[in-house]
Amino acid sequence: MFRIDLNCDLGEGAGHDAELMPLITSASIACGIHAGDGGTMRLAVELALKHGVAIGAHPSLDDRMHFGRRELPVAPEEVHMLVLSQTRLLQIIARQCGARVAHVKPHGGLYNLAARDAALAAAVAGAVHEADPQLILFGLAGSELVKAGQARGLRVANEAFADRTYQADGSLTPRAQPGALIEDANAAVAQVRQMVRERKVTATDGSRVPITADTVCLHGDGPHAVFFANRLRTELKKAMIEFMALGP
Repeated sequence: MFRIDLNCDLGEGAGHDAELMPLITSASIACGIHAGDGGTMRLAVELALKHGVAIGAHPSLDDRMHFGRRELPVAPEEVHMLVLSQTRLLQIIARQCGARVAHVKPHGGLYNLAARDAALAAAVAGAVHEADPQLILFGLAGSELVKAGQARGLRVANEAFADRTYQADGSLTPRAQPGALIEDANAAVAQVRQMVRERKVTATDGSRVPITADTVCLHGDGPHAVFFANRLRTELKKAMIEFMALGP
């Protein structure tokens, strides 16, 4: 039996968090910078508690106008403070609800920058360690962020994506390029099944790229997110793949 954590980015205003929460095992919650506010954070935490879903912080660069997706010029010191402050805010809210934050996953432009830039990756890892050395750091499989987390002594989770395509070097296809998003549920299921069972992913050029998938992301802001999540759970169970959060 294969096992995988299914995570989803929530608290971003898509309007179907309550429908998605029972279908996932980990929730990365927007911390009020690229999306959301204290109220949406609390609501997401309460939903996660209700459904036994692991809670994570989803910190972003300070770029709400563009949903945190732009790769802005930023210094490691600024990244450290952004990640630390957003993570601590969610920790406070979680404690007030009787919960704890289990992981941190950077959002959008910050995620992509930290995947490539060793100095920014180290800044993220340092902030996560300062917030709580027991936190799990989610990063793109095989990226600089995963390496930085390991070097800092953190537990890391190599993240793969159900609804994004890959390049031959293992990077995600940039969103601005055609074919970056997988919009066919069958194709998304097939990609996750291959990543979990074969530890490979088929890139856009047809090559089969090795990949480690500790957790698989399904984006919560897509119009078909609930449909995708249901299909993933149904079809992957048929393939003898169980869903389980990354525990202590």
